[in-house]
Amino acid sequence: MPELDPVTAAGASEDLPLLRDAAREAGVIAMRYFGKNPQVWMKGGTSPVSEADHAADAYLRETLLAARPDYGWLSEETADDPARLAARRTFVVDPIDGTRGFLEGLRSWCVSVAVVEDGRTLAGVLECPAREETYWALPGTGAFRNGDPIRVRQPADTVEIGGPKPMIDLMPPEWQGRLNRVPYIPSLAYRLAMVANGTLDATFVKPSAHDWDIAAADLILREAGGALLDQNGRAPRYAGEVIRHGALAAGSGELLAVLAGVIAGLDG
Repeated sequence: MPELDPVTAAGASEDLPLLRDAAREAGVIAMRYFGKNPQVWMKGGTSPVSEADHAADAYLRETLLAARPDYGWLSEETADDPARLAARRTFVVDPIDGTRGFLEGLRSWCVSVAVVEDGRTLAGVLECPAREETYWALPGTGAFRNGDPIRVRQPADTVEIGGPKPMIDLMPPEWQGRLNRVPYIPSLAYRLAMVANGTLDATFVKPSAHDWDIAAADLILREAGGALLDQNGRAPRYAGEVIRHGALAAGSGELLAVLAGVIAGLDG
């Protein structure tokens, strides 16, 4: 990513405290429902959404847009308004990333909030209250968890890898004996954070991830020394007309290059 101009950098720095405060409070709201059988509806017949998602989304929308009324708004739980395309900057929000896990009582879910300008993330926060973890990043300043710098993991003989089994099965034979496949992690944002903090070496991402799943975690991973790449080997862009992505690969170094090669050969 090219360096930010001073005005853009200053704006991103001013947005980060706003994101952190709002995400923290949204996490408090979500925790009021965690483990307490909140009401659940199905979106499209297959994807659950709970009253916790709606409550956190309403708080974030009201708070963030009150502070930055000229920003656009893109959230999983809000009907998309094309008017956001005219805004210079856009909030990209998932009030609970990993709703299925949240409803099952798993702790690896996050409030994901980001500010995007010209397709790239300028500030990103993941608030993961059930794990008592908060991640954040700004371009060029590093990535942090609870105030401590985080970095991707250095290569080792055994590689911890996440993502769909069919994609992992496509890894080259010389890598198969080195792979330790981790159990499914419902929150994609948290899975990317695990790559950023060195818990995982890499992960595949199946097609159909949306901007709100990855915009914040992408910046955190990049600032931790890794990258998220699409099938063309490029970083995803966010808050445009198209908000859904194809297969993605996340990691660093030689291993990321191998994953990127795998998804480059996939159809679609």
